[in-house]
Amino acid sequence: MKQYRVAIIGAGNIVNSHIDAIRSTGERLDLAAIADIDAERCKAICAAHNIPNYYTNATEMLNAVQPDLVHVITPTGTHFDLTLECLKAGAWVYCEKPLCASLAQFDQLAAAEARTGKYVSTVAQWRFGSAGQHLKRLIDAGELGRPMVGLCQTLWYRALPYYQVPWRGKWATETGGATVTLGIHLMDLFLWLFGDWSEVRAIAATIDRPIEVDNVSMALVNFESGALGNITTSAVSPRQESFLRLDFERATVECTALYRYTNQNWRFSTFDGSPFGDDLQHWQTIEQDTMGSHNEQLALLLDSMDRNERPSVSGAEARRILEFIASLYKAAFTGQAVQRGTIRADDPFYYAMNGASQPQEEA
Repeated sequence: MKQYRVAIIGAGNIVNSHIDAIRSTGERLDLAAIADIDAERCKAICAAHNIPNYYTNATEMLNAVQPDLVHVITPTGTHFDLTLECLKAGAWVYCEKPLCASLAQFDQLAAAEARTGKYVSTVAQWRFGSAGQHLKRLIDAGELGRPMVGLCQTLWYRALPYYQVPWRGKWATETGGATVTLGIHLMDLFLWLFGDWSEVRAIAATIDRPIEVDNVSMALVNFESGALGNITTSAVSPRQESFLRLDFERATVECTALYRYTNQNWRFSTFDGSPFGDDLQHWQTIEQDTMGSHNEQLALLLDSMDRNERPSVSGAEARRILEFIASLYKAAFTGQAVQRGTIRADDPFYYAMNGASQPQEEA
């Protein structure tokens, strides 16, 4: 068994989930250090979790520890620079969503992967629960028939104090609003399950909060299969819910949850008198009951490190959700439908989600 030295950059609220994921791997990972600008918080986390070293400077940590893998869990606007630095230092990266602020930044990271031979995987824990994996296998095997109609609704609530953290609510430091920071989780699962999209129309707005970025968006999506989708993301919905409904030729599959799901959050059904009634028991029988969490994705990432091959939710699989969100924003801000693959280097939405940035020099 290979053991890898791992470090964490960032000591915010999500750090405990990442530490739990690292500990769940047993002896496969040696948690060597944590870095954050808040020294007191670092000290407390190290003491609570028996982490031997802390740093207030990521560069210093990378030079001293020389980790094989780094978890980047800092504010979203810092992901790109830190991920690029980790790659240059010879580490693989497991980075929280969104991986970076734009398609331009993503393509720079892809070039850095090619130069260094190391890989970046972005967090997409909703894909890795047992129910999601089971459904993906059924879809790929064609058991449910063609996808027809999909509803993807992230209806969450973020009060004003949430945005009073200095980096939140601004395009420059949060990279986008609820669409990219909250809705991205369920959206990624939806697009992964329903297949490649071809066109998106959208609206986005800032409702009842003194912030720059959106806290509501709604999108209509055409899929290459001919299916149609409706995606709503909200940060102003007092009764919070994450709801996914996928209608196939032979069955409807639904998930009602909030931040995590287990098998009991999913249900399969079919129409009255369906000839597929006998298949329903098979479709809804899931052998394991694993929560969609960082633990499952991290274990698979380590398997990829063992084989020195690109991990899940990396490369094209990581770019697809970023391209979709950039296209959604472009559709919302221009009032025009956007086709997949049309945001290129001559497009301002290639450089920023709000289309307000200009080309930058290669890092």
